[in-house]
Amino acid sequence: MSKLIRQVSIETPAPKLKDCVLNLVVPVPDTPAQGARILVVYAGACYRKNQSTSISSISSQLSDTGDITTSLHLLAKQMQSGSFTSISEEGPDSAPPQHHQTSVAIQHNPQAHQGVRDGALFPGFEVAGVIESLGTELKPDCGFKVGQRVILYPYEGVPHGYSELMVVPDLKYLIPIPDELSLSVAATLPTGALLAQSAIIAAHKIVDELLKTRPGEKVKILIVGTGGLALWAVRIAAQHFYTPATKDKIQITVASLRDEGFLVAKKCERVNIVQWNEDLYEKQLIERTHDACDGLVDIVIDFGTTSRSLHRSMQCLTKGGHIFISDEVAEKLLPKFSKRAEERGQTIEAVPTGTIEQLHQLVKLVSSNEIEPPPHSVFPSDQAAEVVRKLASSEIPGRAILKFHDIE
Repeated sequence: MSKLIRQVSIETPAPKLKDCVLNLVVPVPDTPAQGARILVVYAGACYRKNQSTSISSISSQLSDTGDITTSLHLLAKQMQSGSFTSISEEGPDSAPPQHHQTSVAIQHNPQAHQGVRDGALFPGFEVAGVIESLGTELKPDCGFKVGQRVILYPYEGVPHGYSELMVVPDLKYLIPIPDELSLSVAATLPTGALLAQSAIIAAHKIVDELLKTRPGEKVKILIVGTGGLALWAVRIAAQHFYTPATKDKIQITVASLRDEGFLVAKKCERVNIVQWNEDLYEKQLIERTHDACDGLVDIVIDFGTTSRSLHRSMQCLTKGGHIFISDEVAEKLLPKFSKRAEERGQTIEAVPTGTIEQLHQLVKLVSSNEIEPPPHSVFPSDQAAEVVRKLASSEIPGRAILKFHDIE
């Protein structure tokens, strides 16, 4: 019988599913011959895209505080003895688990179950851990060793859900983590921080052009958000633009979408703050932003993810200005706003996640303290459901990180 490991999957709740976090049982994956198997220590709490939700599941008779490890032990014992008969195919209309039960599932096909990523929370898949084993075809001088601390670049086809062990087909997707950088901070880098850096790098090209063509004027940048993406973008922008040569030529303003984000963003030096309180009329919010930015801005980096946010950003942008949005929302928003942007003489540009090389550079900048990471909170992985609830109600400032193993 194959060894089993636990996997946490965070989904968008179906109409009859009260708990959007599933604890799955999956076989231990084999180490690829040219790759590695990673022991996941920390993972950023986020959703994954859902392709198929057909799984075989049971609900163990455990209380709310039941340990998933105990569930797996009992499940494996039942299967070994051949007495495990309570498996049923669970479709979208199946009755949800009762509140006194812990949902446990067996996944027969590694691609059968995928959580749903919700960009409003935080896009991407962020894992930090240690190398548990290396492929048999790798040479001793491959550049990595068992026990080495690494993060995972979010490549196309990355495994779904947060398993205790996950495999990487090629070592090029692994980025070493220096001892001076904690793994919990490192787990916030692969997608969120990387996307923020990608947006700043794209904006930097526009900034350089404007500084050449308008040497006597300030370049004004508006960052919309205050979730993990916006908080990273503020810090990375400060590192990029507040150099001795340009610090007096760049103005950065943050449009905060939440009260807690407003308080966190206020701690950033040399950054203007404007609060986008959705209780106010649109005209008031736009006027408030014009006041905070001393007029229209040249560049908007919008992580708001909604039509209303993008429409407002366009009202705050000068003619000829640029708006950067993530690839995640571009497919939804560009068809609605491309014509309007053209009429206003503005450009909306989709920003890709970022490259492996950029992630290597980001690790260096954060580990050397050139960029200070936003705040984050660590929670045991068996509290994933509570973490999602808190994220949904904005009770967690900064990032939420799930902890699977204690090695530090």
